Amino acid sequence: MKIIFISTTYFTAFAFMVSCVNSHPTNGEKTAEPVVNVVGKEVTYSSDTTVMKGFLSYDENNTSKRPGILVVHEWWGHDEYARTRAKMLAELGYVALAVDMYGDGQKADHPEDAMKFSGMVMGNLDASKARFEAAYAELVSNPNVDPHSISAIGYCFGGSLIMAFANGGMDLDGVAAFHSGVQLPITPGENLKAKVLVQNGAADPFITEESVAEFKAQMDAAGASYEYVSYPGAMHAFTNPGATAMGEKFNLPLQYQKEADQQSWAKLQEFLGAIYPN
Repeated sequence: MKIIFISTTYFTAFAFMVSCVNSHPTNGEKTAEPVVNVVGKEVTYSSDTTVMKGFLSYDENNTSKRPGILVVHEWWGHDEYARTRAKMLAELGYVALAVDMYGDGQKADHPEDAMKFSGMVMGNLDASKARFEAAYAELVSNPNVDPHSISAIGYCFGGSLIMAFANGGMDLDGVAAFHSGVQLPITPGENLKAKVLVQNGAADPFITEESVAEFKAQMDAAGASYEYVSYPGAMHAFTNPGATAMGEKFNLPLQYQKEADQQSWAKLQEFLGAIYPN
């Protein structure tokens, strides 16, 4: 089961760096830090006859080539939570695109609709791959993105999807999944080139010990570079501050856990930092 995410983010805004008169600061002067100004804009792109509505976020004051990160939403569709994570990645120096896997920005308001939408995506991986590739092309078309440095993160449904695409040979440096199922429609093999990070809650009733053991066995057999992290006491959707309320609304075992949320985001930064060292 996947859930909707609602979150907020914070932006850092500073004044532009003031140049010193001398080539070296005089005694007691400090060099100003580079300015960070994260912005976000809606973008449209298409696959065949389907128009997708994504959200691109980046530091507009950083004009250097840098890695791009695709953010894949949970089963409710492209929502504010995916956009929030894209903005957070932009704050870290990446160019991030929150993708739209359902097309036309569709979102579900009820679990039954969410299951229908996500089932259609998982049930037609060829069409879904084409949509993901369209998002990939949109991201690398940004002049500040290094087209040879692309990774993806995903939540719940989105995490399962990006792992499946990576297993199928998608050109991704890394994929990071949060509270995601690990029984995938494409199993790992020689086509898997990406590094993989999976972070789940140990108390998540949707992810069984048997499925995790099978996932690890498959990854080991494929010789994959991966890490599986399990957070004690964390339930499904532990990264979402609105998870507890949503669980109560739909009678689902969902709960936000601040500590696991913070630890998993720090782990993601470590993961991406190892792939894209400064």
